[in-house]
Amino acid sequence: MIPVLAVAMTAACSCSEKTESEGSGGFENPEGNVEISFSANQNDILHNPLNGWVLYLDATADPSYFDKEIHVSEVGENVRVRDYASACYIRTEWKRMNPQDGVYFWQDENNSITRLVSRAKELGLPIAFRVIVDGRDRDKADGATPEFVRDAGAEVWVSDPKHPNWFTPIVIDPIFRQYYEKFIKAFAEKFNDPDNVAFIDGYGLGKWGEGHNVCYEQNNAVSDRTEEYKQETMEWVTGLYSENFTEVPLAINYHRHLGAPVGEGEEASPNSDKILNIALSKGYCLRSDAFGMNDKGWGYNDWERSFVRNWNYKVPVIMEGGYIVSSHSYWNDPAGYRKGYPGDVRQGEYDASKEAKVNMMDFRVGAETESWFTDAFNLVKKFNAEGGYRLYPDRVSVPETMASGDEATIVSRWRNIGWGYFPNNIRQWNYKYKVAFALLDSEGTAVQTFVDSNCEPSSWVSGSPATYTFKTKVSASAGTYTWAVAIVDTTKENTPAIELAVNSDKKTESGWVKISEVTVN
Repeated sequence: MIPVLAVAMTAACSCSEKTESEGSGGFENPEGNVEISFSANQNDILHNPLNGWVLYLDATADPSYFDKEIHVSEVGENVRVRDYASACYIRTEWKRMNPQDGVYFWQDENNSITRLVSRAKELGLPIAFRVIVDGRDRDKADGATPEFVRDAGAEVWVSDPKHPNWFTPIVIDPIFRQYYEKFIKAFAEKFNDPDNVAFIDGYGLGKWGEGHNVCYEQNNAVSDRTEEYKQETMEWVTGLYSENFTEVPLAINYHRHLGAPVGEGEEASPNSDKILNIALSKGYCLRSDAFGMNDKGWGYNDWERSFVRNWNYKVPVIMEGGYIVSSHSYWNDPAGYRKGYPGDVRQGEYDASKEAKVNMMDFRVGAETESWFTDAFNLVKKFNAEGGYRLYPDRVSVPETMASGDEATIVSRWRNIGWGYFPNNIRQWNYKYKVAFALLDSEGTAVQTFVDSNCEPSSWVSGSPATYTFKTKVSASAGTYTWAVAIVDTTKENTPAIELAVNSDKKTESGWVKISEVTVN
């Protein structure tokens, strides 16, 4: 057995400029090298972080929901929804997660949320959460903030006297904040885990936790201190999440009334962009809960489109559809959706997602998921093929023969055929994913690994191939090996971490993509 070199090697790399052309893109094949071309695979579902479809879960659902199948007439058979997902999302009430002071759902293995999380982990599906604190519009849960918080003296507003448990916390109240901070810190101790958590929706105030209709004073009043409260609260809540969730991506809903005591109106509330920038400065990603909803008062309008455009390729964007087609009158939307044609809504959501260059789209519980598979399965496949990020090397040049101790020159050209981008630049990832080459032995084990530290995948955007020349020294003992390439996680001993868009017959079980054989003398 050839001994494995445990230390990965990093060498200097010179990078060519990107080019829009479909020609060589600055690619030159050095003498003594062999050039290999790869075709883009647009069919396989690639389960990569912050990319692809998100399966939504009701907090009270049975874990058997993961086995849900839907008949798709286009393929003439049932398909399993989870096979299309890269993550699953639970949006639920604080009181479900923390029913008593110091008591948390994860301490009970029979809790419905715990069972969902455990099943997701078994399936290799990362989980995501939004914690809701506002009792309005949450009648099924009979409230959102734990009653022990109110009992401890936190100020709340009861908007409907018939339902005193559907109270809304006054978010500037110190007692409310004391208990909320205690919960988030405990929550992060358990779930600040990038191996099993996709992202955390790190705001959660206001109706549905979407960040509008936030209550700072009794009766949801607007006063001369509202703008001060909005900014201070944003600093507080995003600071709380970002200080505790240091390894897991955070997201916030971008909306023209974010943080405001109102939720409707075509004109944006004052300082909406300013308070969103507070979150972004703390390392947040963007998401919107209103894709495909175009009404002027409530939906996804010019303000949101303009805002997200300024952040494309800087932070990833997560999509959620605005309409629930089984209950909303979507046919009244200005987009002209036809009554009885939920596929129109799916198309509207898809078009808005493409415009915003989203990385993730949603399979919401119930009718929405059914609708994607029965009314718009072509769009499910289309997003898989062209949405988010989809990375691969279309050309690689490597030495065919060399002596141990020689310097190898490797040239690679990379493409992203998705409309989104690979967010290696976000604070929680901190550029941990890198392109690496390896020499594999006959068993597929990486005998020597070479990390190209200058090859940066977050800069790859659709239509702009990026070419890199990498020089490194080979010290493997004499023998025949296979050159291979991968995007590795440098925090995990340079193991392959990102599925590349090449055909499966080119991939090893461990995630390396085979290039060609090389003889080391």
